[in-house]
Amino acid sequence: MNRSGKETRPTFQPARPLPPAAARTAIALFIPPVIGAILATVAQNLLGAQSSTLALPSVFLGGIGLASIYLGMNWYGAAGLGLRGARPFFAGAGFAFLGWIAVLTARFFLGAIDESRFLQQPLLPSFIYLLFFEAFALQLWTFGLLFRGAADWRGPLTAAIVGGLTFAAAGFLVFQESFQSTWQAAVYFFFWGLFYGIVRLRTGSLIGVVLIQATQSLTAWFLLPPIRPVTAASLNPLFYIYLSAWYLLLLWRLWPKEESDYRV
Repeated sequence: MNRSGKETRPTFQPARPLPPAAARTAIALFIPPVIGAILATVAQNLLGAQSSTLALPSVFLGGIGLASIYLGMNWYGAAGLGLRGARPFFAGAGFAFLGWIAVLTARFFLGAIDESRFLQQPLLPSFIYLLFFEAFALQLWTFGLLFRGAADWRGPLTAAIVGGLTFAAAGFLVFQESFQSTWQAAVYFFFWGLFYGIVRLRTGSLIGVVLIQATQSLTAWFLLPPIRPVTAASLNPLFYIYLSAWYLLLLWRLWPKEESDYRV
């Protein structure tokens, strides 16, 4: 109660003073990948030629995730990182599901890629890698720690764009489904990252998007049989162009119109 007798809501006060928002954003952008790179280098020196195709990316992305959750839980807590369930979870999963449908459609009608590097790997370890490393660890960094710092510094919409671009760049470099280093593939990852960033902004949660991302990769590249096997060099460029156009349409529909649409 205040002096006038009206009830006042308590405001959140962090247990310790936080660094300035600009400093938190810089730390969030650089420290997790540095930690991941250090751990991956150590793992490479220890494993040598025995390292599998998933070992080093797992260590790199795992280091990013561990650094992000340590910093994020100390600075913002679980909700501040976007680890929200219930309605935000279902809303995020629902929006991300629209992108999943587009990937399956493109995969079915525009042909398959040489899947030998996928099908040689056991299904369960592959899904664990997709869920906890390519999806959760990377999104915890881009749409959790980095998103929150950039939102406090430059605003939520800027945070969604920064987080999306960082997700796109990291995915283009380390994701298993990054088959080509072409401008079509780069544009696809660009719009994919922005789409997930806007979903994070509109729903306030990344958990549903994490689950859909891992399921999307599993169903499209591990479970869906090839229609006409081709190599990465001969992949139909329309595959990435179609997906880019679909994500651009989703962005147009989901782009927030007013501040009440933000869920930081």
